Amino acid sequence: MRVVAAMSGGVDSAVAAARMLDAGHEVVGVHLALSRSAATLRESARGCCTLEDAGDARRVADRLGIPFYVWDLADRFQAEVIDDFVAEYAAGRTPNPCLRCNERIKFAALLDKALALGFDAVATGHYAQVVERRSPDGAVARELHRAVDPAKDQSYVLGVLDADQLARSFFPLGDATKTQVRAEAAERGFAVARKPDSHDICFVADGDTRGWLGARLGERPGEIVDETGAVVGAHEGAYAYTVGQRRGLRLGRPAQDGRPRYVTSVDVPRNRVVVGPGELLGIDRIRGEHVRWCGPAPDGTVEVGAQLRAHGAEIPARAWVEGASLHVSLAERTRGVAPGQSVVLYAGTRVVGSATIAETGRA
Repeated sequence: MRVVAAMSGGVDSAVAAARMLDAGHEVVGVHLALSRSAATLRESARGCCTLEDAGDARRVADRLGIPFYVWDLADRFQAEVIDDFVAEYAAGRTPNPCLRCNERIKFAALLDKALALGFDAVATGHYAQVVERRSPDGAVARELHRAVDPAKDQSYVLGVLDADQLARSFFPLGDATKTQVRAEAAERGFAVARKPDSHDICFVADGDTRGWLGARLGERPGEIVDETGAVVGAHEGAYAYTVGQRRGLRLGRPAQDGRPRYVTSVDVPRNRVVVGPGELLGIDRIRGEHVRWCGPAPDGTVEVGAQLRAHGAEIPARAWVEGASLHVSLAERTRGVAPGQSVVLYAGTRVVGSATIAETGRA
């Protein structure tokens, strides 16, 4: 196969590209230029798309002896990921930009361009597994499964892939641990073998999401109220708060019982942040929109595992579809689930599908 290896400049994508080459594929390395500030250097960024990262990826490609290109997707990334991120927070939701990037950039823009240029598939350094199943009539279906290393499993952020995208995707690191990947990179002589992992939101350079949003949305002063509607504090922008948040509330009036309070909802129309005791955070009902299936859509109500955060625990649940919405009934209440986040469904280790959380509630 002719394969585009997405090379971020990190150790994972480097080893993934090498493994695809070892498997006999014709591999071309591609680094995605996602920042409009081409001179951004690593010391001023926390992500994976800096000028130095592009150089690291090129050096790995040179060592492997494969062609290497930089594809400029900065404008698409701005519109599909960054602008979407700002709009979601402005609407009182808490988005996951990594899922949005995987859906709209790495497995839409990148894959579409690769196919248009005559390539067959895309390979990335995500920790997940693709398992092929052959039906009695000989048809082959590809399933997305969790990685062998639970500490590095990234199947959650890949839950937005549909069956067609999955059919043209490779994840060569799904059977490895991070320690093994770093050791393999060192054995291959890659300078990135000891390079630190990227972390946090790649386009928020200093990690201060509240400050970053404030610079784009401006100050929007409003009230912080408790569950009874009593004013207990003030804020400079409701967009800076998310359900489950405890720190940074700066409440002027403590709770009468002295217990800590958490953000229980963000009321955008009234520009209010609502706080309350921790027990008000517990939810066991979810309605999701923008439903994506990694294979055939399930029929009727199905027993699944529901994961609500990238590294969160899987919760037993029942799921069904009504119209364009996915409904999930959790077997136990969980805290800190906010509209805008994603729910990813599993059957064992297999990813069934995902949805963006629109509403939460309690039985």
